[in-house]
Parts: sequence; structure tokens; C-alpha cells
Amino acid sequence: MRDLSTAKWSHVTRGVTAPGRCRLGGLATPHRPGDLVVAGVDRVGGGGRLEDAHGRRVRLRTGDLVVGACGNRYATDSYEGYHRPGPRAHLLTSGGVIGTAVSWHTGCTAPTELTILGALAGEDDRPLSLDRFARPAPPPPAERPRALAVVGSSMNAGKTTTAAGLLTGWARAGLVPGAAKVTGTGSGKDRWAYLDAGARHVTDFLDFGMPSTFGYPVERLLAAMTAMRDALAHDGAGAIVLELADGLLQHETRTLTAALPEVCDGVVLAVGDALAASAGVDLLSALGVRVLAVSGLVTAGPLAAREAAAVTGLPVLSPARLADGAAVELLAGPVALATAGGR
Repeated sequence: MRDLSTAKWSHVTRGVTAPGRCRLGGLATPHRPGDLVVAGVDRVGGGGRLEDAHGRRVRLRTGDLVVGACGNRYATDSYEGYHRPGPRAHLLTSGGVIGTAVSWHTGCTAPTELTILGALAGEDDRPLSLDRFARPAPPPPAERPRALAVVGSSMNAGKTTTAAGLLTGWARAGLVPGAAKVTGTGSGKDRWAYLDAGARHVTDFLDFGMPSTFGYPVERLLAAMTAMRDALAHDGAGAIVLELADGLLQHETRTLTAALPEVCDGVVLAVGDALAASAGVDLLSALGVRVLAVSGLVTAGPLAAREAAAVTGLPVLSPARLADGAAVELLAGPVALATAGGR
């Protein structure tokens, strides 16, 4: 039996039974997304690090044992990968999602190569899956919580920074902020960003049994989105931001975005330029989604921000401006600001 006491446990295993109470199981049953596996590192690639449950990025070396979760990844600026049963795999994220990379951005190096040694089994010898540790969906609160969503034109458009601006603004106003990462691929980076910004309560898709959301049935994602909002309300959050990963053209993101009018009070669109703002607002309007403001990387340039304001007719609010008071005004309803894109 392999000793797992020195294995490197990834962020996606947070909340799982302590390492000393787990063992290496067999490979008799094909793994499914969400199943926890033990793998050996054959070649270190990518960033060469694995984020543990506490957020520390542990350096990987050839021969290491790692524990992660089977899953898919959709990242236009990084790896595209899929769960494919078999002994050979890649580390798709530093958070510990394991699958097979089929393409990657030219700015990325080849991912870390792994050999799947077996399932991670618990004290009862049953293979472990994130579903086994998922948080139950709470009952609906008596009143619909106050919530805004942040969606983006693409990966790295400034969605998390925008969400952080909202959280800081609410915290400064004396509200109790909560944040949910509704879709994406398992990593602690956004969770830490929310907490640093002032969030009192945080949840994400990992808490609801998914290492990543790409490839899961849309019905499950829709139910999880509402469950995350309601869980934050039950935890005590009085103002909630729901962040959807990737861009509006990604299948799951676009489908969930169409359901946002039933879940939240409005949307802040994060974009990188004015053209993306124009196209994004048009797409959201066609879906019946109420766009309250534009934010994201476009606000880094005053000229770009003015272009976005002119073409959309919406306030263009930097994360700093959200933190300085605009976040509270957005939560209260539409705002008409005389100037756009304040830093």
C-alpha cells in the first residue's frame, strides 16, 4: 500500500477526510468527474506548483504523489482539457483538477504529466468523490436576497476584480457581503480575493460537489447557482455577488446568464474594451438581462471607458469607484452618473 502521508493534497480536496484516514484504492471502476484520485508526477510542466487547501502554492517535483479531482477545464487563455478515463493525465489547474489537456494558449507551457495510480478511498474502502462532501442545498429564504451578478466578455476581462470592488463597497457601507463563484475550475485564487475584499461569507461550486463546472448538466448548474445564493443568505450575507466565469460565448455561462433575472437584481458586465462592451450589452439585452453598469479592464483607460459609456449609454465604473460608493447605489437600483470610468 502506498503511503499517502507525504502526498500533496490540492485545493479541490478541501473538506475531505484527513489524509491519515484515507488510502490508495484500485482502478477497477472508471473514474468520473468529481472523483478523487492519487497520481504520480511524471514530468513537471505548467507553473510547476499545486495549490493546497490552505492556499499555499506547493512546488512540484518528479516522483511526487498528488491528490486531486477528475474534471474538465475551459480556459481560452490557458488549458482546454477533458476527463478521459485511463492511467495518463495532466494537471489542468494549480488547484488540483486532473484531466487530459487537448490544447493550450501559446503563452502556456505544456502541462504537468501524471500517472493515475488509483482512487482515493476512505475508511470504509469506498472511493471518494466531491459529491460525498457536497453541501446540501438550503431551503429558499423567506425573501429573495439582494444580489448582483458579474459576467464578462471573456476570460481575464476583470470579473473577479469587479466583484471585489462590489464587496469592498458593501463592507464599507456596513452591509454584510457574501460572494459566490458560480462557474469555473477549482482554485482558491478567487476565494481569497473575495475574502481580502471584505466578504464575510464565501461559497463556490466546489462546495456543491463539482471540481469544475465545464461539462456538467446545465440543470445541475442552474440549481447550484440558486443554492449558492440561498446558502449565502442563510449564512448571514445581506448583499451578494454571483460571479460567472469565462465569457458570454461559453455555453454554460450563456445558459446560466439567461436565468439571472430569476436569481438576482441585475448584472455588472466586465469587459476589456468598448467593442466588447457594446456586443456584451446587446447579447445580454437579447436574453432579457438587466445590465446596470460596465466595469472591468476597460476602466483602466479613461478614453476606453468614455468610448464604452458612449456606445452603451451605461455608467462605466472602475472597481475603485465601486468600492467608493457606487456598489451601494447599484444594489439600490439603476444609477445615472455624470462622469464615467472614475479610477
